[in-house]
Amino acid sequence: MAVPKRRTSKSKKNMRRAANSKMVPTGFVECPQCHEPKLPHRVCQTCGSYNGKEVVSVD
Repeated sequence: MAVPKRRTSKSKKNMRRAANSKMVPTGFVECPQCHEPKLPHRVCQTCGSYNGKEVVSVD
């Protein structure tokens, strides 16, 4: 079974943990049809359009 030779220092441990805080959540973009916020590269939940075309019919 693998056992570490040396104890991981506080700075190395904190450097490893800091990498997760650098990730930025995806931002919202404005839908060109209805001007509502939506996730990029996805169908708009409000109007059902993608790339200028209606893909999904929304009630």
